[in-house]
Amino acid sequence: MAKILITGGAGNIGSALAKRLVEHPEHDVLVVDNLSTGSLSKLPTGRPNLRFVRADVNDIHTVTSIVVRHAPDYIFHYAAVVGVQRTLQNPIAVLNDIKGIQNILELAKNTGVKKVFYSSSSEVYGEPVEMPQREDVTPLNARLPYAVVKNIGECFCRSYQQEHGLEFVIFRFFNTYGPDQTPDFVLPRFLQKALRHEPIGVFGDGSQTRTFCYVTDNVDACVAAMQSDSCAGQVINIGSDIEMTILDLAKMIIARTGSRSRIEHLPPLAEGDMRRRCPDVTKMRQLIGRPLVSVEEGIDRMAAHYRTAS
Repeated sequence: MAKILITGGAGNIGSALAKRLVEHPEHDVLVVDNLSTGSLSKLPTGRPNLRFVRADVNDIHTVTSIVVRHAPDYIFHYAAVVGVQRTLQNPIAVLNDIKGIQNILELAKNTGVKKVFYSSSSEVYGEPVEMPQREDVTPLNARLPYAVVKNIGECFCRSYQQEHGLEFVIFRFFNTYGPDQTPDFVLPRFLQKALRHEPIGVFGDGSQTRTFCYVTDNVDACVAAMQSDSCAGQVINIGSDIEMTILDLAKMIIARTGSRSRIEHLPPLAEGDMRRRCPDVTKMRQLIGRPLVSVEEGIDRMAAHYRTAS
C-alpha cells in the first residue's frame, strides 16, 4: 500500500487528484487543507482510504505531527495562495507559502518520503521569450510575488535533491479548469455568467492569450508521473497547447451555451495579466498517451454540470 499526502487537497486540482487516487484501494490518501479557499464538498465521501485534516502547512508544529504520524511515501505539495486577483491583493500571504515549501521538503527528507511532487505554475515564465514555452527556458523576468515564490519552490526542490537525495517532480500548471473550480477563475466565471445571460466582463481588449486544460487531463498526467521512475528530477508543463484569446473564449462560451450575454470590456489589469501563455506539452502527452480534452468539450461538460446542479 502506498501512503500519499496531498496538501491543498480540498482545492480544484488537489481534490480531483484525491478522487482519482482513492479509486485504488492500495492507496492510503491523507488530504491536508486549511480551507481558506478549498472546500470539503469537493472531496469524495465514504472512502475508507481517504482521511482529511484541517491544518496550515505553513505552521511547522502542526504539519510535523501530521507527516510523522502518516509517514507518507509520496507527497503532492499543492497548498498555496492562488488566483491572480487573490495573489495580487494578498502578497504577504503569498510570500508566507515559502514556509510551507520548506516545511514539506524538510519533513520529507527526515521521514523517508520517496518523492515530492511540487505544484509550480506557468507564472514562472513571466513574459514569454519564446513560444511555446518549454521547461528548459525559464526567464526570471516575473516580478509578482506569486511567480517569485513558485520559482523559489523549484529551487528548493533541486537543492534538496542535490544535498539530500530527495527525489522530486515539478509540475508547472497552466490554467486548469473543472466542475469544482471556483468562479473567481476565468472560464467558470464566464460560463456561469453565460448560463445566467449576464454580461461577461473581459479585461482590456481581450487579446491576451491563455490555454485551458481540463482537470482530468491534469490528474492523468500527474498520476502517471507518480507511477513513472523516469520523471524523477524533471519539470513538466501540465496544460493544453491550444492557445486562444480571452475574447475568443468568451465568444465561444456564449455560442456553445446559446447565451444572450453580451461582452463588456473592462479596464486592463494594472499588473499580473501576461500577454501570452502556451506551453510545450510534449512530456505531458507522452505521460497520458491519449488526446487532450478540447476546450469545446470541456465547456460542454462544465455547462452540463452547472445545469444539473442548479
